[in-house]
Amino acid sequence: MYIQSWSTVVAESLQNLWFDVMAFFPTLIGAIIIFVIGIIVASALGTLVGKIVSVLKIDEGLRKLGVEKYFDRAGINMDSAKFCDRVVFWFLVVAFLLAATDILKFYALSAFLTDVLSYIPNIIIAVLILLAAIVLANLSEKIVRGSVMSARLHAAKFLGALTWYSITIFGFLAALVQLNVATTIINTVITGIIAMVALAGGIAFGIGGKDYASHLIAKFRDKIED
Repeated sequence: MYIQSWSTVVAESLQNLWFDVMAFFPTLIGAIIIFVIGIIVASALGTLVGKIVSVLKIDEGLRKLGVEKYFDRAGINMDSAKFCDRVVFWFLVVAFLLAATDILKFYALSAFLTDVLSYIPNIIIAVLILLAAIVLANLSEKIVRGSVMSARLHAAKFLGALTWYSITIFGFLAALVQLNVATTIINTVITGIIAMVALAGGIAFGIGGKDYASHLIAKFRDKIED
């Protein structure tokens, strides 16, 4: 009697499992179909965006602005068309994968993919910030060098390099803030750098310009008393 009851329980369990699998199977097929369609759509739209960017000749403009050499130093081939193609492709792939996981009710995976999708715009904005910083740094370096040399002052190369590194570093820090990477630490570092520069300037003026400052104060006091 016990053997019969156990066999009945096992049979019912296997039967219920089979019914659950058969009920889940159409949902799984539907999710796979949606994901496959998503890959096809992502590939087509990615290729289209890549061709549009290629027609706009963004790479030529970046080369004229002197950005390519920094990509070469990093061992990266500058190809904005391919970059935009891949960004659109993977964005849509993750979006359709999110739809598939929602259908399958994989809520933990869906939450993770949602976070990934919401983070991708931050990456794009950070890349644009870095590009803008490098372009602005190059232009500013040339302007500073030209201005110093035209005024026949010394250290034109040093001042130009200082301008370039200052803008580039702040652009890099701004990109990290956009990526939410150690935001508190970066804000503290920026505040510390500004305070350090102000303190150094005050000390330098206090030590080196003490006599001149006294002269200006005395001159101002004489004018007030007169």
